[in-house]
Amino acid sequence: MKKLWETIREFLLDVRSELRKVTYPTYGETIGSTTVVIVLVVVVSLFLALADLLLVRVIGRII
Repeated sequence: MKKLWETIREFLLDVRSELRKVTYPTYGETIGSTTVVIVLVVVVSLFLALADLLLVRVIGRII
């Protein structure tokens, strides 16, 4: 039983040590990353919408 508690304690100390190494993005980095994601989502959505429209028309002419 003692070995279990020592293992748990060591694990929690390691977790604490690793959490101290974490760096969080600045406000500017967060805004920049969010902007990039939103722009890419819009671009890919437009591409997929156009591809879908094109394929629907091509298939419609074939059928």
